[in-house]
Amino acid sequence: MDYSIIIMVIGIILIIVSFFVKDSVKKMETEMEDLSFTLYQETSALKRRLKMVEEELLMEPTKIALPAKQKTKSVIHDIIKSQVLELHKQGYSLPEISKRSSLTVEEVKSVIGGGK
Repeated sequence: MDYSIIIMVIGIILIIVSFFVKDSVKKMETEMEDLSFTLYQETSALKRRLKMVEEELLMEPTKIALPAKQKTKSVIHDIIKSQVLELHKQGYSLPEISKRSSLTVEEVKSVIGGGK
């Protein structure tokens, strides 16, 4: 009889303790529910974006009239002009000067001709 009372007291104590101890399984379940809900929202948002992109790609392209290319005389900066003249004084050929200054050979000729 002594043992039955002791076991009953231990059982009552364990029941009382179980009310005060937080249930980690419940916490984990709520975290998993939140995670799955967030994942579902992100997946559906990606699907909507993908559908929009697919619709845009399937649309017929609109024809846009592009203006005719006009040749504009490029303005050569004074620093580049002085660099070209210095390279010419050092004896570099026109193609070498063109490579170093990122100008065309015609532009190099115009700089050297205008510089003299």
